[in-house]
Amino acid sequence: MSMEFIGIDPNTDRDHCPTVWVDVEAQEILFQGWKPVSATTTAECEATSPANGPMPTSEALVRIPARMVPLIREACDAVERAGLR
Repeated sequence: MSMEFIGIDPNTDRDHCPTVWVDVEAQEILFQGWKPVSATTTAECEATSPANGPMPTSEALVRIPARMVPLIREACDAVERAGLR
């Protein structure tokens, strides 16, 4: 299995728990966060994106708290290490 658990929101109540994983084989970072993001937030993100048109239905925005930045950095490091093998 290529999925590596990186960490969970340090302030989690174990019911609402943003989480970060790395798929080492695919070299991708996966986030579990809060949804749905409001229509206003989605529209604001789409308006500032260089992508063409609205977000595809196969994609989603999730909210991750800033306190998880160290875990996101760790996930980035894990993906880079996997790419150097």
